[in-house]
Amino acid sequence: MLVLFETPAGFALFKVLDEAKLSKVDDLWKEFTTSDSARQLVKLKAFNKFENTSEALSAATLLIDSKPSKSLRKFLRTHCDGETLAVADSKLGNAIKEKLKIDCLHNNAVMELMRGLRNQLTELVSGLAVQDLGPMSLGLSHSLSRYKLKFSPDKVDTMIIQAIGLLDDLDKELNTYAMRVREWYGWHFPELAKIIQDNILYSKTIKLMGNRVNAANLDFSEILPEETEAELKEAAGISMGTEVSDLDLENIKALCDQVLALSEYRAQLFDYLRSRMNTIAPNLTALVGELVGARLIAHGGSLLNLAKQPGSTVQILGAEKALFRALKTKQATPKYGLIYHASLIGQAAPKLKGKISRSLAAKAALAIRYDALGEGEDNSMGLENRAKLEARLRVLEGRELGRAAGSAKGKPKIEFYDKDRKKGAEALITPAKAYNPASDLVMGNGGAETGTKKRKHEETESVQVQEQGTDEAKKEKKRKKQKKDEESEEKKDELVKEEAKKEKKKKKKEKEEEVDAKKEKKKKEKEEEEEAGGKKEKKKKKKDKGREE
Repeated sequence: MLVLFETPAGFALFKVLDEAKLSKVDDLWKEFTTSDSARQLVKLKAFNKFENTSEALSAATLLIDSKPSKSLRKFLRTHCDGETLAVADSKLGNAIKEKLKIDCLHNNAVMELMRGLRNQLTELVSGLAVQDLGPMSLGLSHSLSRYKLKFSPDKVDTMIIQAIGLLDDLDKELNTYAMRVREWYGWHFPELAKIIQDNILYSKTIKLMGNRVNAANLDFSEILPEETEAELKEAAGISMGTEVSDLDLENIKALCDQVLALSEYRAQLFDYLRSRMNTIAPNLTALVGELVGARLIAHGGSLLNLAKQPGSTVQILGAEKALFRALKTKQATPKYGLIYHASLIGQAAPKLKGKISRSLAAKAALAIRYDALGEGEDNSMGLENRAKLEARLRVLEGRELGRAAGSAKGKPKIEFYDKDRKKGAEALITPAKAYNPASDLVMGNGGAETGTKKRKHEETESVQVQEQGTDEAKKEKKRKKQKKDEESEEKKDELVKEEAKKEKKKKKKEKEEEVDAKKEKKKKEKEEEEEAGGKKEKKKKKKDKGREE
């Protein structure tokens, strides 16, 4: 059996001399305690040396991915005919078996054997000293780490951070320049600011027109629509602005040139930013757009730093001041930060913006991690998540509409009952009543009938009056009862209050009596002490007199 061992200097093949000892895995380490015992177990058969560091780096990177290099395949073909090969990586063994048809072995005994070989490597491989092995392994590890950490130039997110910062600065400069143009030219033609709202069209119009007197003879069809052009020419004839010299107009036109140049460069920069975002973070761009995605990356510092943040942090990224103010004052924390400017949140109703921002932040965190750490370069994941969020938004809006219409759960739908109409039908069940001419009254013949009808009407009116009187009497009785009950309750409350006051007075008197009694006791005690002191003094005086005599 042969053992494949990787070193910083090259690949080594060892021949196992005694395969029976591999069965005792626990005692295998004892065979490598000394170099002599190790030579009795294994022997170097062949060694494939790396020619330079680039070859070592390429071989090491392929081994990390469990793939054999070309030099390793040639080396194994020449030295492994009909032998089983022990390898440290099972995936590498499978690849060698598929490509070279060499039986490979990987188990605990092989791993113990690899540890022993690593311990006695310098003794088993002649010409490989310890002082040479250390620098070689250090150099290979440094070059390998540089290779793993090296990003492609298409994946550098610092360009996005610089581009979005420059774009924001350009917007500020454009606004200040455009406002200066409006204010400056407004002294000559103040009505033009209300006619043309767009700053770029305003600057183009000034550059073409110059003095307002020239407006009547110029054609603005390439810049402005017909209605705006007619309004401009009409306002130019009756303008209240002051006259301006040619030198002033030249300076104003130069400023207009600056505004137009900045706007063109801003459009070019936005196209560049869009292409960078679609290359570096395509899924994030599909979810929140180029500008919002670029601002999130710039705020996080890099795409990798942003990938380490949870969805809750991505949701309020950019609203740190409001968050800490809310925590300090114990108020409601903000629901969104930079992510508020995303189109999905803009489509949502004000009540649903918080829910959609939370869902969008969670999906955006997944998209950022996929863009930063994944190998795919398409935006299929972002488009899929965006479709899910749009469906969720429609569902939430449908619920709100259902609640507003009263068709939510627990609210029965009330319908007006009509006995003459079938359920779900528009026609009536019973036919409409025909007109009865016999019910009409005719003067002269119907005198008796009218008299009887009048009596009936008077009788019904009297009955109604009596019923109203009985109802009023009942109401008055109820009112009296209520008044009596209220008065009795008030009296009870007054009695309770008086009793409470009496009890308080009694307690106060008892306390005062106790205080007076305590004071009297103290006075008596003091008097007794004074009397006892006087008696003692008298006795002392008598004794002193007796001694003197």
